[in-house]
Amino acid sequence: MNVNFDKLPKGAVGAGIGVITLLVILFSASYTIDEGERGVILRLGKIVGEAGPGLHFKLPVINSIEKISVQIQKEAFEKTESGDNRLQAYSRDQQPATIAMAVNYHVTDASAVYAQFGSLINMKSRIINSRAYEQVKNVFGQFDAADAIQKRALLNAEVFAAIRKSVSGPLVVDSVQIEDITFSTQYESAVEARMQAIVKQQQAEADKQKRIIDADASAYEVKAAADAKAHQIEVQGKAEAGAIQARGDALRNNPSLPTLVASEKWNGVLPTTMVPGNVLPFLNIK
Repeated sequence: MNVNFDKLPKGAVGAGIGVITLLVILFSASYTIDEGERGVILRLGKIVGEAGPGLHFKLPVINSIEKISVQIQKEAFEKTESGDNRLQAYSRDQQPATIAMAVNYHVTDASAVYAQFGSLINMKSRIINSRAYEQVKNVFGQFDAADAIQKRALLNAEVFAAIRKSVSGPLVVDSVQIEDITFSTQYESAVEARMQAIVKQQQAEADKQKRIIDADASAYEVKAAADAKAHQIEVQGKAEAGAIQARGDALRNNPSLPTLVASEKWNGVLPTTMVPGNVLPFLNIK
């Protein structure tokens, strides 16, 4: 539908234009600040205040708003599609390393960020990036390559403390995470060879201990068998000695015992031949 403004009353046209102009002014005069943001209020380019979360109004054209996030930001030093942003450093024993790391921080004064740096990106580049590179090199250079791997938590804590201490400005470093440390191929090969040698040495020591244990067990078995045999012989000897002593005591107490034993064993048959002058065996006839 086409509207012919020539046929409308002049007052109506003016009123419509006025309403539209008023709406434009109202929309341009209002703004909202989200949670996690602060609005830096500029009047003709000069900072005149700061707005928190919610709906606010400003003077159109004269005032403008720059929104600055106060949420935790992450600056990652890692390999990305756009390039390699990882850190380069040397250990105390002069081993080159590539370090992937993340620095988490948040803004404490949005107005100061805008006044000093103009934006979060500029602040990150001038404070976070430069201080991170500097402190990682300083701290990592105090660790040998092996210690940097084995004592990762200590290295991480010292890097965090160094970066946080070195950063001064309208922000706070919340945490630092060293995510990966990569050494040269030559060094990693040497470490692997050394670990394999250690494993072989430990295996050889374990085999040696097993042989000693097995030998001790065999010697114990032989000794136990010998002790058992000696004990058996001792018991048998004591038993035989006891039997001999018992027989001797019986003979002393009973002089006729041999004759009794012999007669008990005699089958009642006299010998068919005898030496002249000898008496009959087992008979004592008076």
